Amino acid sequence: MSPSTSSSRYSLTAMALHWVLALGLLGLLAFGWYMTGLPFSPARLKFYNWHKWAGVTLLVLSVLRLLWRLTHRPPALPAAMTAAMPRWQQLAHHGVHHLLYVLFFAVPLLGWAYSSAAGFPIVWFGLWQLPDLVAASPELAEALKPWHAIAAYGLAALIALHIAAALKHQLIDRDGLLGRMWPGRAA
Repeated sequence: MSPSTSSSRYSLTAMALHWVLALGLLGLLAFGWYMTGLPFSPARLKFYNWHKWAGVTLLVLSVLRLLWRLTHRPPALPAAMTAAMPRWQQLAHHGVHHLLYVLFFAVPLLGWAYSSAAGFPIVWFGLWQLPDLVAASPELAEALKPWHAIAAYGLAALIALHIAAALKHQLIDRDGLLGRMWPGRAA
């Protein structure tokens, strides 16, 4: 049994992975939205490379987070909190978390596949060329491009929903749910 199962709080490693990934995802979503609105230029090309590097980095962090989650059971919701939550909220709680994990992987993998299909290899930090996920194909690139954007917007919507739910628990319910993932001493 891991230490995180005997407590109502997440482990420090789980907290660190959560917050680093959260900040990285928010930054990358905002940066992706910004760079797609720029006119074609050397700066835009440079930003696309940075976006790819950050996407692959967040993909690696997502793998680490999933491995940690699979090997360290998260703390159960406190019984009083579970009893106070309607069934639909409990289902939404689990559903949003599962969809977030799916999109942690789908968004960067769709971007990587799109880049491969478009014939633009990813050279991570300008040092390591990553293998193409698919063969170059303009038709496939055109098909994948909107799916990367749709998945990214879906991820942004789920993140907004996750933040709204956390704030509701903190500010309206005042049930201390946010303290389970907040670094520092437990409240």
